[in-house]
Amino acid sequence: MDLTTIIAEKMVFGGNSIGKLNGKTVFIPYAVPGEKLEVRIATESSRKDYDIAEIVNILEKSDKRVVPECRYYGICGGCNMMHIAEDEQKKLRKAMLLELFANNGINLSEDEVNIVSGKSTGYRARFQLNNGGLSEKKGNKIVDIKKCLCAENPVNEYLSKNEIENRPKGRVQLFGSDRLVQDGEKIIIAKNDERKTAPAIVGKKNKKLKLKQNHYFSGTVASPENTACVELDGEKIWFDVRGFFQSNLEVFEKTGKLIREQLGKGKNVLDMYAGCGSISVFLSKSFENITLVEHNRDALVFAEKNLSGKGHVSFGLSGETWAKTCSTGVSFDAAVIDPPRSGMERAVLDYLKTSNIPVLACLSCDPATQARDVSFLTKNGYEITGTWLLDFYPNTSHIESLVILRK
Repeated sequence: MDLTTIIAEKMVFGGNSIGKLNGKTVFIPYAVPGEKLEVRIATESSRKDYDIAEIVNILEKSDKRVVPECRYYGICGGCNMMHIAEDEQKKLRKAMLLELFANNGINLSEDEVNIVSGKSTGYRARFQLNNGGLSEKKGNKIVDIKKCLCAENPVNEYLSKNEIENRPKGRVQLFGSDRLVQDGEKIIIAKNDERKTAPAIVGKKNKKLKLKQNHYFSGTVASPENTACVELDGEKIWFDVRGFFQSNLEVFEKTGKLIREQLGKGKNVLDMYAGCGSISVFLSKSFENITLVEHNRDALVFAEKNLSGKGHVSFGLSGETWAKTCSTGVSFDAAVIDPPRSGMERAVLDYLKTSNIPVLACLSCDPATQARDVSFLTKNGYEITGTWLLDFYPNTSHIESLVILRK
């Protein structure tokens, strides 16, 4: 297709800027809002209601555009905002968050959204290697990474000392950080062994909670070679590198402290979608009893280890099942809800609507579903008293967020 000129009007969720051609929306990867561009429309990606364009020339460059320092930028499937100045990146991610909330009837000003951030490079501890490298942005090729600007030092030391042919084959989880504390190790590469069912494990029983359902669950036997331990806020947190754990430990530690500060102190707290109990570790300093709900029983094995000696009960159930069968009669002073990308289950939302829990800390790795869920809660007795963009992944368009709601 012939070249055409377009103005990048704004950046939308996902990191592409958009413009208009003959009334039709055009997505423009790697553009900076305000730029005048000469582009080529990718006809193979054309749709009825939008097109995707490729930048051929920048006719009027934004003063926020910078030269990416990474030699792999635009090749590997990781960063997509490294061509934009750091401060401007944060403003753009905040603008995306505000727009998603506005689309769900939640109108916040720019000043009402705070940012929790850390280093813009050297922050990432967790990677998934594919046949020793990272997946190409477009296509099925593997990019042989020698150094990632976003990675923590132990990860880059491993990449520089081990040629791609000497790295593990297949999809392999890797976690490397100066905050790893066991046996002097600074990097753990997952072994893909089979997981075996373990005997039932039980959290510390607290009769005052008057739980109507038992809180036993069957977990798995933790494999020592895949177990990692980091120290955050003076506490050790154990997890399996094959499961999920936050990649940016600096921002995660700040977030955990912020949540504890916002929720204050109390007797009983609910940790919904608790994972390995990483947030509960922070909460244990301020609450006497923690109720953890997590459908992944592998993760709860580590939650039990992380909360050993602390008042807690654990439910190896989905949020929906717990809300329908185990929540009756439990009174909480606060709750943390950190659902997957799909957002809160409807039964969880209905439970929160009628629970009268005074304060909720709603975390999310998908602001679109969070905006939907927060909108529901604000229509059912809750008021937003604080909103934060959690800048876990600088140089990317990925957004995580925290909203504090109070009755």
